[in-house]
Amino acid sequence: MTRLYEPLATEHDQAPTTRPPSEARHDGDLLDAYSEAVVSVVDAVGPSVVSVRTHAHSGRRAGAGAGSGVIIASDGYVLTNSHVVHGARELEVSLTDGRRFPATLTGDDPGTDLAVIRVVAPALPAARFGQSAGLRVGQLVIAIGNPFGFESTVSAGVVSALGRSLRSTTGWLIDNIIQTDVALNPGNSGGPLVDSRGRVVGINSAVFAMAQGISFAVPIDTATWVVPQLLARGRVSRASLGFGGQSRAVDRRLARALELTNARAVEVVSVEPGTPAARAGVQSGDLVVAIDARVVQSVDDIHRVLLTWPIGEPLTLTVVRGTDRREVRVTPIESP
Repeated sequence: MTRLYEPLATEHDQAPTTRPPSEARHDGDLLDAYSEAVVSVVDAVGPSVVSVRTHAHSGRRAGAGAGSGVIIASDGYVLTNSHVVHGARELEVSLTDGRRFPATLTGDDPGTDLAVIRVVAPALPAARFGQSAGLRVGQLVIAIGNPFGFESTVSAGVVSALGRSLRSTTGWLIDNIIQTDVALNPGNSGGPLVDSRGRVVGINSAVFAMAQGISFAVPIDTATWVVPQLLARGRVSRASLGFGGQSRAVDRRLARALELTNARAVEVVSVEPGTPAARAGVQSGDLVVAIDARVVQSVDDIHRVLLTWPIGEPLTLTVVRGTDRREVRVTPIESP
């Protein structure tokens, strides 16, 4: 039979079409190393990943939800997302060995989308925490969770970007968010993002609904600051000054006259009676340009300072009132 379109061989076509065996073996070794890294992580961390089921009752309606979590202490403490468990009346945790336990809420912080729940069960396998500050773009990361109820699902990818910011349901910004191309779906929320050494470096939190290959995780360094507070008192304490504000542009002539570096500042639009701001004499119309010599140009800048500022420790607001620049000492209280 005559074959159509059969190419004619020439002397230039006589070179072998396959790569040298040594090169092919090298590619195989790389693939094996990648596979071994993922498999070893799943073996080490997989038993620490749980499925979290929730039941919420609102009036005559009842709803159910599902997410993931990771065991962080052998006596039953589980780290997950706030949006997975917030408002739930009933919680149930399923382990990879099939056991199920009722769970109780230990602490919840919608501001960072983190929560801790607890089950009463002995000697549970706890995962190890890493450090998200040391992550690099392009680094291998693995997500383990329960998307759409498919338990113990594994997906791998790389760190796509670092230092992102996401706004939580409370309006606070969550900084240093980890962006990855790891495939995440509903039900993955609250599960761990793990590095190649089996250390938890993030808590998977969100996907970008209009795109593929873009997902986000709350950095574990944030969790190491939040979790002790949730264990101690069930919430995160944040400093409050007691005024509302909005970002606005600073007049260039005013900025030059007062030697300001700000392009924008926070205009005070309201001051709550009896609050630290009111007692310090902050007035509506004031422009806050700095806190303790740190330039602020938006409400988020103020939130970032207050997030870690010790409650009861005085700070200095630099404000512009009219054409005058003045320093105001304010002692923050705990946010309600």
